[in-house]
Amino acid sequence: MVFSSGIFLFAFLPLFLTVYYLTPYRFKSITILVGSYVFYAWWRVDFVLLFAGVTLWNHIMAKMICRYDGTNLSKRFLILGVVGNLLTLGFFKYFNFGVDSFNMALEAAGFNPISAMQIILPIGISFYIFQAISFLIDVYRKDAPPAKNFWDFAAFISLFPQLIAGPVLRYKDLAGQFENRVHNMDFFSEGAYRFMAGFAMKVLIADSVAPIADRIFALDNPTMAEAWLGAIAYTIQLFFDFAGYSSMAIGLGLMMGFRFIENFNNPYISKSITEFWQRWHISLSTWLKDYLYIPLGGNRKGKIRTYVNLLITMVLGGLWHGANWTFVLWGAWHGVILAIERAVGIKKRESAVAVVKVCYIAFTMVLVIIGWVMFRAENVSSALQIYEGMLGFNGFGMSERIIVDITGFSLMVLALAIAFTYIRPWFFDFREKAKRKGMKTKGYRIWWVELSVIILFILAVTRLAEQNYSPFLYFQF
Repeated sequence: MVFSSGIFLFAFLPLFLTVYYLTPYRFKSITILVGSYVFYAWWRVDFVLLFAGVTLWNHIMAKMICRYDGTNLSKRFLILGVVGNLLTLGFFKYFNFGVDSFNMALEAAGFNPISAMQIILPIGISFYIFQAISFLIDVYRKDAPPAKNFWDFAAFISLFPQLIAGPVLRYKDLAGQFENRVHNMDFFSEGAYRFMAGFAMKVLIADSVAPIADRIFALDNPTMAEAWLGAIAYTIQLFFDFAGYSSMAIGLGLMMGFRFIENFNNPYISKSITEFWQRWHISLSTWLKDYLYIPLGGNRKGKIRTYVNLLITMVLGGLWHGANWTFVLWGAWHGVILAIERAVGIKKRESAVAVVKVCYIAFTMVLVIIGWVMFRAENVSSALQIYEGMLGFNGFGMSERIIVDITGFSLMVLALAIAFTYIRPWFFDFREKAKRKGMKTKGYRIWWVELSVIILFILAVTRLAEQNYSPFLYFQF
């Protein structure tokens, strides 16, 4: 089941919210758990058992960590719990990748490849495994209290708004909300607004520009114009798809009384790759920093070690996204750039004049787009074909095959989305400056921002009835 589907909008969500609000507070976690398992089982019933097993495993490990607090056994149970989670993730996510890579090496050496079963990747496993790992580490560090009861912890792991594609939540941020959270019209209306905005981003923008990226990335020898158009289209599609999902997840959380971490903060106005990762997929970048980069030593062990830690963190972050060499290279690309930026220093960019800032933004976006090509491509060879096209090796203009296939509507939506991406931050910056000066800003949101979101949501629902099934891009991770 996906948020952008009729069964979710008109059946599951209204039914769940009705039951949820009628349930006494002490039983709400059980309602969340049952509703989330139904939501997950809509994809595959059998993998609910894996989900429940992971939940029970981590609950027991956390209990053992607390029981033997201050002893070596506590640390051993932490290691056991984390290793168990990583083995589960590794088996389901990387078994096929390992076999395929091993077979490639065998064939290169002149041997016959081995045959092995194909493992199905459970949806959302990367997200709920990371949440479970952070819970165990935080309990061991005493950064988070252990769950007061199994139902609260199980509800935390299974929260359906963010179960499939994040944000990556941490129990220490939600522990207090499980004990005492607010259910009122203000939270619900704010949540509905965020959900409708995210829904419109996904259906009206991401799904509309997706055919451009899909068509061009399927070409064998794209021209320069085609390759750049496809790369830019995917850049917009990915942002509006994933940011739209995150907005919908945050909105659903608010309807249930939870306030999740923001996952995006206008990443495409970043003036460096360092700033980009402070704005893009914030919950993941924060997780990688707290549970990987800092434990590796962070920047505390000299410059060279800092650069190595950045590279390791980003390569593993890339591998977390998918079992493919494209993700490894994408992570390495960002890791190398982060190390270079750390070496040369980038603080001066914040105080640069407007024209220079625009140049920094443009240059950063080129680096991001180049990375997204590798991220999107099915394999390294396909990515290299796009890069060749971007460099003009296959000609420069648009071929007739693309002019015929790509609709004017998709191009119009792409142009509007690009404009929106850069106008929206300016608008909200204007509102904040106006507030500081004592100007009335309420009307800016009441009269046309919220009204526009409602209209766009209605249009998106109408369009949803016309189009084919289109899953969120981050479902595959």
